[in-house]
Amino acid sequence: MRVLMIEDSARLQSSVSRGLRKAGYAVDGARDGIEGLRLAETNDYDVIVLDLMLPGMDGMTLLGRLRARGNQTHVLVLTARDALESRVEGLSAGADDYLVKPFAFEELLARIQALCRRLYHRKDPWIVIGGLRIDTASRSVTLDGRPVELTPREFMLLEYLALRRGEVVPRAEIEAHIYGDATELMSNAVDSAVCNLRKKITPSGAEPVIRTRRGMGYVLEARTA
Repeated sequence: MRVLMIEDSARLQSSVSRGLRKAGYAVDGARDGIEGLRLAETNDYDVIVLDLMLPGMDGMTLLGRLRARGNQTHVLVLTARDALESRVEGLSAGADDYLVKPFAFEELLARIQALCRRLYHRKDPWIVIGGLRIDTASRSVTLDGRPVELTPREFMLLEYLALRRGEVVPRAEIEAHIYGDATELMSNAVDSAVCNLRKKITPSGAEPVIRTRRGMGYVLEARTA
């Protein structure tokens, strides 16, 4: 999943971005509202984390412009103002959730996960496909009742394909949502990641649940008995 964090505090942006990347998210960052708006309109994000007090353009104005232009990306507002009026103003302007500073990173992560589930019209944290069970809250996977050890990025790849179960997902979309704008990305990074993931979630002798559609992308399908 890909997150845009618009926050003028270098320290906060660095620490939160580092934590999100460690959890497997692709993260882009902006330190002012003008750059934040440009990135939000240029790229496809799953969630935008938006501070209200920004130089160049304040967060409320940025949010209003995004919604006026039809951008429906889920927005989590960060604010140091705990007044009821500020929270109501943000939600009325089109924010999907808010979090008051200071906050625990674990709560921020849980709220981002919830917004990602909402994006794919899911309320519960579990995705079950055949014998594969994915817990998006605990970031854990079991196959036929046995735990499967995945790296954070492998989990994010599996979650993204599972949320779009039955759809052919182009390689370019996987690159954008899982790796972001990583300039060091190798040309075969997605193919290699899918290959490694496929090995981990496919029992010996069984048909793989992740299938390649040559020239198109990848699709995750339920395993047949």
